[in-house]
Amino acid sequence: MSERIIPVVAERHSLPLPPVNSSLALTPAQPDGHGRLLRDLRISVTDRCNFRCSYCMPKEVFHKDYPYLPHGDLLSFEEITRTAQAFVALGVRKIRLTGGEPLLRKNIEVLIAQLAALRTPEGVPLDLTLTTNGSLLARKAGALKEAGLQRITVSLDGLDDAVFRQMNDVDFPVAEVLSGIEAAQAAGLTGIKVNMVVKRGTNEDQIVPMARHFKGTGVTLRFIEYMDVGATNGWRMDEVLPSAQVIERLRAEFPLVALASSAPGETAQRWGYADAQGAWDASQGEVGVISSVTQAFCGDCNRARLSTEGQLYLCLFASQGYDLRSLIRGSLSDTELRQQIAAIWRARQDRYSELRSQLPPDSATSPARKRVEMSYIGG
Repeated sequence: MSERIIPVVAERHSLPLPPVNSSLALTPAQPDGHGRLLRDLRISVTDRCNFRCSYCMPKEVFHKDYPYLPHGDLLSFEEITRTAQAFVALGVRKIRLTGGEPLLRKNIEVLIAQLAALRTPEGVPLDLTLTTNGSLLARKAGALKEAGLQRITVSLDGLDDAVFRQMNDVDFPVAEVLSGIEAAQAAGLTGIKVNMVVKRGTNEDQIVPMARHFKGTGVTLRFIEYMDVGATNGWRMDEVLPSAQVIERLRAEFPLVALASSAPGETAQRWGYADAQGAWDASQGEVGVISSVTQAFCGDCNRARLSTEGQLYLCLFASQGYDLRSLIRGSLSDTELRQQIAAIWRARQDRYSELRSQLPPDSATSPARKRVEMSYIGG
């Protein structure tokens, strides 16, 4: 079979920038078209990854000759920091670094230190976190913490070594990811989360073992429904295991109690391990489910995503973004940059997950529904 070549970057065109209303005050409280406030910025620092997970970067597409972005197209650390400062002035309080695999970006600790120095208009530090596949975490955890990273999320799709090697498709052992998580704990990173993408027929038998392994360790485990992100992963609805069924499996093994959302716009539904009286035993921790396929949470989505080459996406399922790089590298002042970002956010109408159920059958994966790849803007 011949290799598929899908130049996901070259085929895209940027959206036209909305007009700027310079008379509006640049305050954090500027809702989008559905009344949602901007609070969370995801920044992709590289489009490269050393894993080839089938649901994100399948090997037959992202092969050794795949045309990744040249270094000159990537935003520099200084450009990322300047852009992040503009978002913070508009209300962002949390920044997550993603990829690809963000730890592949050379000197990522320098960027973390620059972002850690940013402050909100009230002088408060940001919630600064990073998502990684954990392959390089054992050797980098200490430097990440020292640079100012506060929290970390590790993607791990199973404890069984054969299952994990099959899913990462580069024969990477699960033991090294577990060592990375231990190193992150030893370095003092707190609020560590592990994300498991559940794909029916592939790793669903890992749900209970994963919960049993992380219960009581201080690590929060979250199960994510296999999503129709991008155009290369061959997504099918029959491979989605609904989060409700994940919770059913867990409750058959552990007493669980529903917990309140930890913050506005939180994507995960939280469940705590219960004690003998049926109350949450915080010492045993919690699990979460992210149900973006079966239970859309567009209504309070407060996230924007900045690609590694400076394209701004307002939805994980978007097909086009706004070209901020040309603005950043142009002659715009910081104030003008904030005004343009504010105008983009105010014009936002995205709610793909809510509309998915109304789409015709198979439209989610049809050529007409091209979407940006997860590896390009992160999850």
